[in-house]
Amino acid sequence: MWNAHHRWQELVAGRARRVMVIGLDCVPPHFAFEQYRAEMPNLHGLMARGTYGPMHSTVPPITVPAWSAMFSGRDPGELGLYGFQQPRPGVQYGRRLVSPADVQQPRVWHWLGEQGKRVAVLFVPPSYPPEPVNGVQVSCFMTPDAQSSYTYPPELQRELEQRFGAYLMDVEDVRSAEYTRLLQELHRMTEQHFAIAEHVWRTQQPDFMAMVAIGPDRFHHAFYEHMDPRHPRYAADGPLAGAGGEFYRLLDLQLGRLLACASSDTACVVVSDHGARPLLGGIAINEWLLRMGWLRLHRYPTTVTSFSQADVDWSRTVAYGEGGYCGRVRLNLKGREPEGIVPPGEQQAWVRRIAAALAEMRGPSGEPLSQRLVEPSAYREQRGQPPELQVFFDDLAYRAIASLGHGQVHVAGDERGPDGCNHAWHGIFVAAGAGISPRGAIDHCTVYDVARTVSGLMGVTPPAGLLGEDRR
Repeated sequence: MWNAHHRWQELVAGRARRVMVIGLDCVPPHFAFEQYRAEMPNLHGLMARGTYGPMHSTVPPITVPAWSAMFSGRDPGELGLYGFQQPRPGVQYGRRLVSPADVQQPRVWHWLGEQGKRVAVLFVPPSYPPEPVNGVQVSCFMTPDAQSSYTYPPELQRELEQRFGAYLMDVEDVRSAEYTRLLQELHRMTEQHFAIAEHVWRTQQPDFMAMVAIGPDRFHHAFYEHMDPRHPRYAADGPLAGAGGEFYRLLDLQLGRLLACASSDTACVVVSDHGARPLLGGIAINEWLLRMGWLRLHRYPTTVTSFSQADVDWSRTVAYGEGGYCGRVRLNLKGREPEGIVPPGEQQAWVRRIAAALAEMRGPSGEPLSQRLVEPSAYREQRGQPPELQVFFDDLAYRAIASLGHGQVHVAGDERGPDGCNHAWHGIFVAAGAGISPRGAIDHCTVYDVARTVSGLMGVTPPAGLLGEDRR
């Protein structure tokens, strides 16, 4: 296997002239630092020459708010981002995908660009549609299709397509059992994304480049039960037991090739936005609210039905839930929701009542669950429309299911299809090269440290009030 060690022997401390941030979405410390250590010589060579440790994600630990927080130094409340979707004002349960216009704070490439630094921003969510930057941008997996305009400047798109073919922004239908197809698509996409990053680094000569490889996230959701011995469905001798090692070898090979492009005046940072853990099942949050009498229907569905299609009696509904890696409970608040009934003066009393009931929820076999409940006051600001409560079921062992028609609160898993993992609180932070002190293992790192560290490495003053620490 290719190893980048010889390219790093000359790296010394001092201010970096260039900074390369490589994002590996959803990679947890126990895979990168322990289980797949032998498969990742390039990552571990970087660790040996620099500093590394687990990195705490955002609340919630979800791709869109986590990457945005990492590159802005702001929490999800300040950003106004609480997941992949935003409410549509004036539309009962109307939702739309997040876009860059929803990120209500500048990110590091904005203030670097304002101070004359040339930047390259590749596949960092949310980035569709792409925005003008002082350099180049390629949009993320939220790009609708390969025919969309996904680069800034627009002419970069033709150059990339001529060299790398049609843009593989994501894999198709990751929640399926078509494992052979998924492996092939994941390998092709990962190779293309790293090849584009190497090409951009060499030809555009940015002072700062950030890329995010979404492949690990997709791989974990599809193959996690074949990777983690802690998973209840794990089989050490199963036909897919070697898929994890194979993918992490590929990931490290691509990482090594990109690191080899870095000269002695470059600082390289490898990060993940959150981790992964075994998914034990789902909790149908709206089924629970229905049983509690806080959600009312005109008629109960005869088949599993998305909440947006359910026949909700809003005139009698106090609260409803949104699904995902965590649950989000929103009150049917008068003056905010089109058919709101909860007076604003009763908002906190209802939050306390629902929170107390959630804390008493039991698992599928009657076992106690360890619930983490988060209110908007946890954030420094509350922009956009934060949910009244976020609930992390049993430390993210269970995902929240919004659909109705299950006939029960506890369900087998993700209603969209096979899924072996949920997100976890810790990703990874690894840094080495120019300006990075070789401290070895560190503790208490957070996603908010990245924006400060990049600014420090480049000798640029960031905006006031950022969270996090400079980890140089």
